[in-house]
Amino acid sequence: MATNSAIEWTEATWNPVVGCAVISPGCTNCYAMRMARRLEAMGQKKYEGTTRISGGRPKWNGVVRVDEDSLKIPMTWRTGRMIFVNSMSDLFHEDVPFKFIQRVFEVMRETPQHTFQILTKRAERLEEVSSELAWPSNVWMGVSVENSDYVYRIDHLRRTAARTKFLSLEPLIGPLSNINLSEIDWVIAGGESGPGSRPMDPDWVRAIRDQCLAQGVAFHFKQWGGKNKKKTGRTLDGRTWDQFPNSQETGVNSLDKAYA
Repeated sequence: MATNSAIEWTEATWNPVVGCAVISPGCTNCYAMRMARRLEAMGQKKYEGTTRISGGRPKWNGVVRVDEDSLKIPMTWRTGRMIFVNSMSDLFHEDVPFKFIQRVFEVMRETPQHTFQILTKRAERLEEVSSELAWPSNVWMGVSVENSDYVYRIDHLRRTAARTKFLSLEPLIGPLSNINLSEIDWVIAGGESGPGSRPMDPDWVRAIRDQCLAQGVAFHFKQWGGKNKKKTGRTLDGRTWDQFPNSQETGVNSLDKAYA
């Protein structure tokens, strides 16, 4: 299933893979675990048995499922969209067959009207298979980095053949200083939201913004987060930051979504 998305940096989601497993602290309060449980309760068999209840909350149980029927969805959209690939999983999870990853890439290559945004925490596998994938120019590849313990993921990303590379520093649960942003085109930063969300120090965000400005990298501030993310908003020092790759100007431009 693919849907219009409320995520600030994309327009739609496409989930040819569902289910995942917790591998680092950034996964602790993942919204996708709650969403998968809700979708299963609504009768969507695709999500059946992908979570368990632990501590009164849904958690991934390690079941990962590929959805052959979803592969054709981007081909039905004639008008180009920004599409977040696998918002409910990780395309480079070890249980996703490499041949299926190749098929996902074939679909992206055959639909050049779209821009596909992929995020992974499995940066090691991403680098391992990168040379065996045909990377179309409409694929943006990113890694998630939640604190300084996981900056090594950026090096794995840098060594891939992706044309456009980006970072999702969300949920930001620790400071990130002196980040090497060479060969990185875009940085998204944001706080954790939802039940049990962990606080984010505003100075962590300012430091990331300043590093992006100093190194000429597009910066996008997604949210402050918290239990009610709409209430806390997404304004940083009096403005919104909606920059996208190849668009580092400080004002709103053709690739910015109109939130300023």
